[in-house]
Amino acid sequence: MRKRSATVRVARWSALHPWRAVIGWFVFVVLCLGGGIAAGMNSATTEDFRVGEAGRAEALAAEGGVQLRPTEQVLIRAASGRQGRPGQQGQTGQPGRLDKAQAEAAVRDITARMKALPEVASVAAPVRSADGRVLRIQVELNGSEQEDQEHVPPLREQTAQVAKAHPDLVIEETGDASVSKGVDDQRNEDLKFSEAITLPITLITLAVVFGSVVMVGVPLLLAITSIAATMGLAMLASHLLPDTGVGMSMILLIGMAVGVDYTLFYLKRERDERARAGGRLTSEALVEAAAATAGRAIVVSGLAVIVSTTALYLARDVIFDSLATGTILVVAVAVASSVTVLPALLVMLGRRTERREAKRLAQGKPVRVYGEKGPGRAWSALLAPARKRPALTLCLSVLVMLGLALPALTMNLKNPARDSFSREIPAMKGYDRLLGDFPEQRVRHLVVVRAEASRVADVRRALTAMDRAAQADPLFSRPSGAPLLRSSEDGRTTTLELNAAHPTYSKKAEDSLAHVRETYLPATVGKLPGVETAVTGEVARGVDYVQHQNEKLPLVLGFLLLMTFGMTVYAFRSVVLGLLGVGLNLLSAASALGLLVLVFQGAWAEDLLSFESLGGISSRVPLFLFVILFGLSMDYQVFVVSRIREAALNGVPTRQAVLDGIAFSAKVVTSAAIVMVTVFASFVMLHILEMKQMGFVLAAAVLLDAFVIRVMILPAALLLLGRATWWPSGAIRRAEARAAAQDRTGQITGADGGGGWAGAQSNAYDPLRVQTDRRAQTDPHRARTAQ
Repeated sequence: MRKRSATVRVARWSALHPWRAVIGWFVFVVLCLGGGIAAGMNSATTEDFRVGEAGRAEALAAEGGVQLRPTEQVLIRAASGRQGRPGQQGQTGQPGRLDKAQAEAAVRDITARMKALPEVASVAAPVRSADGRVLRIQVELNGSEQEDQEHVPPLREQTAQVAKAHPDLVIEETGDASVSKGVDDQRNEDLKFSEAITLPITLITLAVVFGSVVMVGVPLLLAITSIAATMGLAMLASHLLPDTGVGMSMILLIGMAVGVDYTLFYLKRERDERARAGGRLTSEALVEAAAATAGRAIVVSGLAVIVSTTALYLARDVIFDSLATGTILVVAVAVASSVTVLPALLVMLGRRTERREAKRLAQGKPVRVYGEKGPGRAWSALLAPARKRPALTLCLSVLVMLGLALPALTMNLKNPARDSFSREIPAMKGYDRLLGDFPEQRVRHLVVVRAEASRVADVRRALTAMDRAAQADPLFSRPSGAPLLRSSEDGRTTTLELNAAHPTYSKKAEDSLAHVRETYLPATVGKLPGVETAVTGEVARGVDYVQHQNEKLPLVLGFLLLMTFGMTVYAFRSVVLGLLGVGLNLLSAASALGLLVLVFQGAWAEDLLSFESLGGISSRVPLFLFVILFGLSMDYQVFVVSRIREAALNGVPTRQAVLDGIAFSAKVVTSAAIVMVTVFASFVMLHILEMKQMGFVLAAAVLLDAFVIRVMILPAALLLLGRATWWPSGAIRRAEARAAAQDRTGQITGADGGGGWAGAQSNAYDPLRVQTDRRAQTDPHRARTAQ
């Protein structure tokens, strides 16, 4: 007898000691969660987000203490028109003229209150809008942008008190900190909404697959406990790789998907083994048999996801580090739960089934049969095109997928900024009103210059000249007054703020940055010897971030392709399958990206999906899609091809093994895809545009992968390749030769003559079944009568 794999040995121990395994699992979950809570979350700092020239500029400015700080803007306007509608006398929908005395009193009040707060670094003098109807008071906060949300509540409380004390005025607050807090609050509400949608659909899907409330609870129990354990581990891991706030979202997104999927595959295989055993095997033996097939596939699949996801670390970006860490941890924990505690739970449920069936036998009732005896009619019909005309099916399917991928050629990558946030956030409504009265507040470019302190006068003169040149450029705007120049206390660092009235993700905003970096800076400060210059700001960060990602994309994609190929060859000992897997993954990813561009880059779907188009795609989405999809698609690749290879190794001809393997795995793969698509699609209903795009593209990719790649393209390709599918391994060829020799000598028996899936499976675990049957014979209480 061959030595059992580690997966089988672990499953066997768990099956023989079910209560120990279950208790041990829950102790593990509690320890992980408790340890994480005790350690706390280590959040990323401003320094962790710095990339490119913008990051270098921020480092220079921070060193001199003249960096761009988070700001809040307090707007003061007359109360008339607050609730007014155009056309009504005295209420035109616009604020009335400010009463000078009331406005001055409100300004004094808000200035005194804000200056008294420890969170406030400075309060600027009021600035009047171009029409004179609105006053703006800029409040600069202490601390970094990552800490600004903590400063919002006391500021808003003071603003509310001032508004209450001046009922004839409309006084509101908006700004960086208010918007950031509003976005986070909205994200938390969105995640709760997503969970409320995902759980019922998952329950329904599992109920349809298993027809048992108890069996439905097992996948959900393991998925939820896996997520809980991972959250604790993620808190611990954040002390090595700081968390950016997206890691927990990824744990929920991926954890529910793969947690349910892995359990689903294992459960389905155990039920199929139970049906094939016909009552001859104990629950422990059935679990052990399932571990040898589905258990191994889960481990290989999980390892593929983990290895693929490590490619994100090559991007050298703190956000992708956080995404990768969350994904790797939750997949590892989900795999661990599937190969440790799941066998124990199945044995407990199996013994319950055995007692129930023994009672039915005693009453003279027939024993229930679990699992599928053959492929369903629906899937036989879906596979008919690939079976009858594989070449035509392959060509047409590939052409359809390539047609879907065509829009991806026009993809325009953008870095989503504040302008793209949902207008349901109160602070964003105030932000829109701020920009309506002070459009120059949209874009802030910060030019940073470091030189010897003795050169400060020269630097300031050069920056003043740059300011004059920029003001003559229609791309820039600034209220009347002196240039926004600041110098550090030691005189070594000087900054100039330039403003533009364009959306931060627009082409004009990017052009204004290019003018500063490529024209005005070299023509002024750049002529001074011995100075170091750089430009930052929200637009600069976005442009540099996209450029940084584009530079890393070939490295990440190359590593991803290599690892996917290597994992497939390792799993199936086939170079052909490795190349085919890489090609199919690229095809499904490209098609999903094409659909993403078609829906989100234009404006036609804005009302349908409740978003405001950036005219492009969030720069993080394509890279995230490739990495996650390549990992997740290995689930289907491993589980489908494993069944095909298993049949082929038992002598079934490759053509029959392909058709039967895909047909028999179709239901569970479809169910897993439905669960995964539900989880991903729920993110389309969130408010944050980037999360919408991620959810949409992953849902589209999984749908295409499950229903086009695995049903049309994969079977057609494998049928055309035939035995070449397994090259260079000779195991399949030798298995077919043995089967042919046995067939000639009449050694194969069975209802299907050994040519179909059932015959192959009857021979798949003979040593294990013989051993179990012998044990059952010596322990009649554990044996059951075969029907």
